Amino acid sequence: MRDPAPDSLASASPASPVEAGGPTIRGAASPHDERRIAELESLLGKHVCRKLGIYPLPRGFRLSVVIPVYNEQATVAELVERVRGTQMPLEIILVDDCSSDGSRALLESWQGQPDLKILFHDQNRGKGAALRTGFAAATGDVVVIQDADLEYDPAEYSKLIQPIVENQADVVFGSRFSGDNQRVLYFWHYLGNKLLTLLSNFFTNLNLSDMETCYKVFRREVLAQVLPHLRENRFGIEPELTAKVASIPQIRIFERPISYSGRTYAQGKKITWRDGCRALWCIWKYRRGIR
Repeated sequence: MRDPAPDSLASASPASPVEAGGPTIRGAASPHDERRIAELESLLGKHVCRKLGIYPLPRGFRLSVVIPVYNEQATVAELVERVRGTQMPLEIILVDDCSSDGSRALLESWQGQPDLKILFHDQNRGKGAALRTGFAAATGDVVVIQDADLEYDPAEYSKLIQPIVENQADVVFGSRFSGDNQRVLYFWHYLGNKLLTLLSNFFTNLNLSDMETCYKVFRREVLAQVLPHLRENRFGIEPELTAKVASIPQIRIFERPISYSGRTYAQGKKITWRDGCRALWCIWKYRRGIR
C-alpha cells in the first residue's frame, strides 16, 4: 500500500475538466452559497429551507468522502462525478483495494487532480481495511463513507451532514428503511439486515433502523477516537464501527432517511451470507465498544 500523507491537504476548489473519459469537476456556485441561501430564505422562509436541507456551511468547512474501491471500473467515474456534483467543499479519498478489473489503472490516470487523494493496497484486504486507510488520510471537518457503486446517492450529503453542521449530532446514519425511493430486491437481505440491526441495538442500546447502511457520517474528532481501535477488514466493519461509536460517552447519534438503489449479484454486489455470519460474530465480539 502507498502510505497516505496526512499532512498534505487536497484542495477542494474547482479545477478544469480532466481528460476525456474521466470525471469532470463542476464550477457552478455552491448550493450552500450564502447569497443564494439568503434569497431562498426570503422567498420560502428559514424554517422551510432548513426542512429542505438548505442552510449555510461554516466558513472553511470541508467534507471528506472516503470511497473504498474494489473492481468498480464500470461505476467509479460516474460516482466521482456525482460526488463532485454536490458542489460542496470536498476532498475525495479513493482507496483501491487491489482491483483486477482496470479500476486501479483508471484511478492512476486521475493522479494529480487537486480534489482527489488516491491510495492503493498492494493486496486485497477488504472494505474495512480500505476504510481505515481512507480514514487515516481524511482532513475534513466531517467524514462520510461512500461505496464506489451507484447504490447510494451523494445528492443526499446535504441532509446527512445537516445535524452535525447545526451541532445537533456527532454521528449520522443514513437509513434505507425510512427513505422514500427504494429499489425492490432481496427479501432475505432485508430480513438479515433487520435482524443484524436488532441484535446490534440490543448490545449498543441504540434504536437504529439500519445499522448495516453504507452512509455513516462522523465528526472527524469522533472518528479519530475510534480509528485506533478498528480491527475488521471486511464488512464486519459496519457492526464494529457502530458498537465502538456507541460506546463513546455522551455521543449524539442521529438517523436520516436516504434513498437506495441496490444492485443484484449479476451487477456486482459483493456481500454474501458469510459476511452476515461474520457480522453476527462482530456484534458479539465488539459489544463492549472501545475497551
